[in-house]
This record gives sequence, C-alpha cells and structure tokens, in this order.
Amino acid sequence: MNKYYCNRELSWLKFNERVLEEARDTSVPLCERLLFASIFQSNLDEFFMVRVGSLYDQTIVGGDEKENKTGMTCGEQLIEIFKQVQLLCPVRDKTYFNIMTELEKHYNIKQVDFRALSAEEESYLQVFFRTEILPLISPQVIDKRNPFPFLKNKEIYACARLDSKSVSTVKIGLVPASGAFQRVIFLPGNENEQMRFMLVEELILHYIPIIFENYKIIEKSLVRITRNADINMEEALYDHDVDFREVMTELLKKRKKLSPVRMELSRKLGAEVVNYLCIHLDISEEQIFKLKSPLDLSFNSVLRSRLEPHYPMLCFPKSEPQQSLEIVKSEPVIQQVLRKDILLSYPYESIKPFLSLLSEAAADPSVVSIKITLYRLASNSKVVEALIAAAENGKDVFVLVELRARFDEENNINWSERLEQAGCTVIYGPENIKVHSKLLLITRKSNGKVQYITQIGTGNYNEKTSRLYTDFSLLTADTNLGVEAGTVFNALAMGTLVENTEHLLVSPLCLQNKILSMMDYEIAMAESGENAYIGLKLNSLTDKVLIDKLAEASQKGVKIQMIIRGICCLAAGIKGYTENIEVYSIVGRMLEHSRIYIFGTSERAKVYISSADFMTRNTIRRVEVAAPVYNKNVRERILSIFNIMLSDNVKARKMQPDGTYIIKEPLGEKLNSQEYFIHEAYESAKKILTTAETKHNIRKNILRWFKKLLSVKKK
Repeated sequence: MNKYYCNRELSWLKFNERVLEEARDTSVPLCERLLFASIFQSNLDEFFMVRVGSLYDQTIVGGDEKENKTGMTCGEQLIEIFKQVQLLCPVRDKTYFNIMTELEKHYNIKQVDFRALSAEEESYLQVFFRTEILPLISPQVIDKRNPFPFLKNKEIYACARLDSKSVSTVKIGLVPASGAFQRVIFLPGNENEQMRFMLVEELILHYIPIIFENYKIIEKSLVRITRNADINMEEALYDHDVDFREVMTELLKKRKKLSPVRMELSRKLGAEVVNYLCIHLDISEEQIFKLKSPLDLSFNSVLRSRLEPHYPMLCFPKSEPQQSLEIVKSEPVIQQVLRKDILLSYPYESIKPFLSLLSEAAADPSVVSIKITLYRLASNSKVVEALIAAAENGKDVFVLVELRARFDEENNINWSERLEQAGCTVIYGPENIKVHSKLLLITRKSNGKVQYITQIGTGNYNEKTSRLYTDFSLLTADTNLGVEAGTVFNALAMGTLVENTEHLLVSPLCLQNKILSMMDYEIAMAESGENAYIGLKLNSLTDKVLIDKLAEASQKGVKIQMIIRGICCLAAGIKGYTENIEVYSIVGRMLEHSRIYIFGTSERAKVYISSADFMTRNTIRRVEVAAPVYNKNVRERILSIFNIMLSDNVKARKMQPDGTYIIKEPLGEKLNSQEYFIHEAYESAKKILTTAETKHNIRKNILRWFKKLLSVKKK
C-alpha cells in the first residue's frame, strides 16, 4: 500500500523540524532564532492539542482504524509521534542553549540560575520572592485526603514531592507558577553591565521549601500539561435546539477541561511520583517529555522588546509593506479596479488598498450591497469597521462569520454580535461544513447598469497577519467572476452548496473534480507527446485522490513542481512512481501561505489563486474558492513569483524519496526568495516616489512658466 505515501502526522513533525532548523541557522539574527524556537514550541503545543487529541479520540470512539495512505493505526501513529518528539526534545534544548550562549558571548545577555548568582543578586531575588510572589501564590498539598486539582492547559506548575510518614503514600506540593506573575525577572545592574535575567517559575521552584516550610522536599520539577482541544462541534449541534452562537460558547468552556495528552517536566522525577501523576492525569509514561530548556519559550517577546532598541542587529532589518505599483494613491480604488484587475501580494505590499476599497464601498452611493466571508480577523479589525459603516449608511451588508475557526471561535462570536447590532445580516454557514473561502462581492448600480467588484484571496481579512503571511488578493471587475461569486453567496444564504461553475472552483462539489479534469488534460498532452506541466504552491498536500492523480501524471511523463510549506503526504522522486515530481519547502522570516495552481506549460498555462490546500478537509469538507487569473499581466506576475520561489537556494529545502528534506545546493548566486520580494517591493515603491516627484516638478515648472508668461503680458 505504501508506494509513495508519507504519514500526515509524521510529515508535519518534519515540517516543524524545519522550523527548528531556522532557530539553528547561524545566518539568522539571534532574536529571530529565539523566535523560531518559540514558534517550534507553540506549533508542537497545537499539534498535541489538535492532532494527537484527535488520534486519542479515534482510538476511544472508533477503535484502531487505519489511516488511508500508510495503513498505520491510530495507536501506531501515536507511538511513532511520541518517539519522534522524544528525539526532538534534546535538539530543542541544544538549540536554545546555543542561542543563549551566543547572546551572552556577544551581547552580555544571560539567563541565570542560582548557581551563578552573586550574594547581592540572591538577596535581591529572595526579597523579590517574598514581596512580589509569595503573597500571590496558591499552593496545594495533594494526598489521599486532598483531591488532585485541575491543571490548566499550557500553564506551568512547580511540583515537589513532600516527605510523608507513610512510605507507600505519595504527597505532592503543587504551586501555579504562571499567569499571575511577570515571567521575566531582570536583575538590577548598570546598563553597561551584563543584562541578567531569571524566569519566575525557576524562582518559585527554588524557593518551594519556603512555601512548604513544614515539609521536607524530596524532589522537585516544573510541570506543564497540554490538553486535548479537539471539540466536536457538529455532535453538539445535534443535541441543542438553540442558537449556534450559544452552542459555541458552551463548547469553548468544555474545551478547557478536556483530557491531558502530554506532560512536560524540567527535571527528572522518581518513578513513584511519575506513576502518581500518570494515574491522576490518565496518561502513559510515553506522553512525558523532559526538557532542559524552559517549558514555555513565549517569553522571547519580552527579551526582544528590551533588546531590539539597543541591538537592532539581533533582529531582521525592518521590512514594511509597500505601496503596490498597480495602485494610484490619489485615485479611488473602485475606479482603478473597474479599469483593470489588480493583484496585491502580502506582506510585501500593503493591505491598505483593500481596506480603502471597503471604506469607499461603504460610502459610495452607487454601492447596493457588500457580501463577505470572514474566517479570522485582527483584534481591532478595520474590515469590520468598514462593514459596520456600510450598514449604517444603508447598504445591504451580508456577512458569513465562521464561528468554527479553530482557536478564534470566541473572537468571531464577539464580532458576529457587533455586526448584527450594526444592522448587518450575519449567518454561520451550512451545517457540518466550514466556510474557509476568502471572498468579497461589492455590487454597484451605475447609470442603470449593474457592476461587480470581486475580491478573491488566499488569506484571511486580517491586517496583522497580512504583515507576516505571504498571500495574494485579487481585485477584479470581471462580470463572470462577479456573477459566480453571487451564486456562492446565494448558496451560503440558503444553506446549500454550489453544484456547478464555469469560472470559479468552489468546493466541496466543484473544486476537486475540476482539478482532476485539468490534471487529466495534462496527462493526455503528455501521452500525445506534448510538453505537460503542473505547478502547485500549497501549505499542505494530504488528499489521497489528488495524490494518486499526481503520481499517475508523473508516471505518464507530466513534469510536476510543488512548493509545499508544511505537510506533504506524497514522497517525491520515487522511481517508477513519482520520479517526475519535485517538492520544495520554504521556511523563512515570512510564513508562506498563498496557494497557486498552474496547469499547462507557460504559453498555455491556466493559473488560479485559492484559499484551498490539497487537503481532504479543504477539497470536500469545506467551502473554498479558487479564482482563475484571466488578466495577462497578473498571470505573468504570478508565474514569475512561482519561478523565483523555485529558484530559491537559501531557504528552500528539497524533499528526498525517503521523505526527508535537504537544503538546495546554491548553484550560482544565492537567492532568498522572500528577501528578493522585499527588495522588489521597496524598489517599486521608489519608482512610485520618483514618478510622483517628477510629476510634482513638472507641475511646478508649468506653474512657474505660466506665472512668467502672465508677468510678460502685464508688462
């Protein structure tokens, strides 16, 4: 069965290992390396909460069902996951301590422990503990008479085994060590001296004998629990005859109490204590991971804010989204889109033209309606502000808010309430299917004619992530695309699915099948002796139907090049199966998020941008939209972007037949595609300024000449 397949979960772990490689890359500035280490940890947290949690649920509910590609059972996958994560723990530790060693060596920045303190520093910390920490803690003694407490997800606890009169009785002292305290404690000292700091949890653990002063401390460690967060929203809906928003609110409360799936320790504990914790948390010893580095690396942001003003070289050079060369700043965006298609490329180009488009539509007397799908939003969303303004101006504003956007549910519940209060029509989408599309439709009536302005994106309407994630936003007045976007919104309003399209690809019924047809066409071209090509840029590839079709295309002679940042369940380069397939992954300072589909060689290529990865959940279980790129200039630009990324020989890693990835050998001049696009955006912005300055100078010269002419006439 396993001819050219990779297991989804193990492929994801390989992706996260690539993130950790960035933390080990000595060419990356030190604060950025620390950030990558933190991202590695937060990625792993979510992986355990969602994927490992889901595998556990499947073992309980559905037995040990086999995964459809590699044939591994849920139990086998869990065993292999725990094995691989155990191997990554010492790599993470070494990475962290290498970074801290470099910070100390070159910048006098040191994380200290009590073995490296001066007498004055130890005195300072003891006073700090007694005055700032001790009054706020809530210690507990746990034994036969006192029940085991609920440990919060991802919170750190100081845990100690306390001396007990009975040898057979385990008595535990537990102290919450996160949440109520400042995490990083900077030791006093001259600014020119070494910057020394300690983490509050280590301070609490050190002084735990003071907290449990009536007990002898036998052993101690910091403890951190990760809980399952895989809540089943659909099942909950079957049991409630109430508003969906109320159901989601209840489910979010339930999520906080789901079972533990991992325990992390900062020190080794004896078998009796480990067994005691395993029994009360209902986990196995395979789910316990010992780390020498801090259990939570999110404090990197505190260090960064302290260091960056004094040591800017510790971070990447500042990069701000630039004005697009396609946009004339002095002219309304609506009028520009009515003339030609415009592509915005985030984060290299600014999201501001899109926000201007929404604001203009909110105030434009010709605009009849605005319809949009919202999945994730910024905390202070200008998109929502524009929609509210439009509703208050009497526009028909239709908003689909996806309440099931994982970990953004609470945020989206709040936004849906605000939009409703402003007079927007708010819906939550079809039953059992998430709406993940990034679609906006503005309908105008001008001079008796209906005009459509459609925006199709690859990423969320989120101003914050538009500065960090690479995404495309296509603005078009194409009537065909506008009409089909209207069909999508009508189906969403009716709780039905789009069953037929001519231009847009719309899952779950009109995306996978159309992609298969375009792949079949390339296969037919190859079989007839013509050059055939498929190019894909995705976050993940897991859809077995599409994987098998790609393998078939490879075997028929179709050249296939794929840039896949994360999970890839297809092993490339296997002789006789996938030898015509190349897979690359780019992990860099920006998070690669845009999706591109290319079918055909450059002279006849069909090009799409899309919100959908090639994952089963995207292709047949969600509403996604892919848009064809009809404008020649936009199409050529996207093909150019894709080819530049294929030429990356700094951050691109090539997949090997065994599923591992290696850095591409830099043949010729080094090319970091993300840095290339940053430079390109800045150069374009310079052209805009130069053009504007030239026009300004021409106007000044004309005015000067005109004044001179007038003075001559007066004489």
